[in-house]
Amino acid sequence: MFNMQQMMQKAQAVQKKMAQLQEEIAEIEVSGQSGGGLVKVTMSCKGNMKTLMIDPSLIDPAEKEVLEDLIKAACNDARNKADQKTAEETQKAMADMGLPPGMLGSGGLPF
Repeated sequence: MFNMQQMMQKAQAVQKKMAQLQEEIAEIEVSGQSGGGLVKVTMSCKGNMKTLMIDPSLIDPAEKEVLEDLIKAACNDARNKADQKTAEETQKAMADMGLPPGMLGSGGLPF
């Protein structure tokens, strides 16, 4: 027997769990490197760059910190624009399907 109230409660529980998972994922950081460790990056699992380290042997030491900050800012700007575009495209798709705006939370996908 189909119970709509039970189904809605389960959907709400899933939505709450997904929101909690998103918060937890946002706090996790991962690191990557290239050039045998000459360039190292730490990012959140949400895609925001936290740190960037360029080995001084690759650039003028006086410009190292400025260059790292500029690259970090550019990557985070691109990530923010990607998030915004994803939200816009999700809203369009929802409208095309006849779903109300915001049904999936902040306009983005629930994951």
